[in-house]
Amino acid sequence: MSLALDPAAQELLFREARTANTFTDEPVTDEQVQAIYDLVKYGPTAFNQSPLRITLVRSPEARERLVKHMAEGNRPKTAAAPLVAILSADNEFHEELPALLPHFPQAKDMFFAERPVREQSALLNAALQAAYFIVGVRAAGLAAGPMTGLDFAGVQKEFLDADHTPLMVVNIGKPGEDAWFPRSPRLSFDEVVTTV
Repeated sequence: MSLALDPAAQELLFREARTANTFTDEPVTDEQVQAIYDLVKYGPTAFNQSPLRITLVRSPEARERLVKHMAEGNRPKTAAAPLVAILSADNEFHEELPALLPHFPQAKDMFFAERPVREQSALLNAALQAAYFIVGVRAAGLAAGPMTGLDFAGVQKEFLDADHTPLMVVNIGKPGEDAWFPRSPRLSFDEVVTTV
């Protein structure tokens, strides 16, 4: 195989990793979350924008408020996970571009002056960052349970504001008993790749 990444890391991050459905009660620390973020913040985005926002749901009261907005099948998982993160897109990300793109500070006004353009860009690039975050959770030796089965408007109203669009909720922790469903099939190279 012609990958530079160590085979054990390939297994940890991709081949053996799965969406976890149960977790142990071992806590996930702020230090672990910071290490995850400090790794994945280097993932590429357009114009080096960083629209991803992470809301850690730690208190029992906040967890209860979140669980009521989850789809029925996701409620027990979200209630029991050691840590839950709401991932959202900051639609005002462009305000940070002069600092994040110092060689091209005019990009803020040149490309992102209009809100619909910002929303589209924030959604795409925060989704990229969310994927990096999930891989980062795996790199920390933890399991992630990303979910989009939720009341997005309810989560936004309960935890965010009009400038932040919720993307997903991610349960995080050490995998528990019977954490995995069987591996689902994936498309083959030939089904996905076309050469022109």
